[in-house]
Amino acid sequence: MPQNLSLDTQNLRVAFVSDDGETISQHFGRARYYEVLTIENAKVTKKERRDKAGHHTFHPQETEGGHQHHNEDPEHQLHKHNIMSANIADCDILIAGGMGNGAYMHLTEANIKPVVTSHKTISDAIDSILKGSIEDHTERLH
Repeated sequence: MPQNLSLDTQNLRVAFVSDDGETISQHFGRARYYEVLTIENAKVTKKERRDKAGHHTFHPQETEGGHQHHNEDPEHQLHKHNIMSANIADCDILIAGGMGNGAYMHLTEANIKPVVTSHKTISDAIDSILKGSIEDHTERLH
């Protein structure tokens, strides 16, 4: 069951995983970029694209079929999550269409609120954040 989040839109930095700057990627680990939006006084004041490490970054033997981390030792998985989240350490929230439990827990521990959304586009998700109606679909974690 999705959880409705109440966010302070007076000062918020939101990272979205995306491949094109408009749509929200369906998987945190596979996305190529972060689109980072700064919200001040309930308005988007800045938008920037940041590089994102992901499954495409790591050595092919570290992944099988583009998505292999379930059998990795926890230390190696933590190392990869640290690399993937390094460029958004200054963000309050990370929004993705889906992600693994390990990534979700890592982001939480890094003081970045992960949100798994049903929204397809960044603009729809931002509208939802500004209206106070963004939902976290943790049932989509894998």
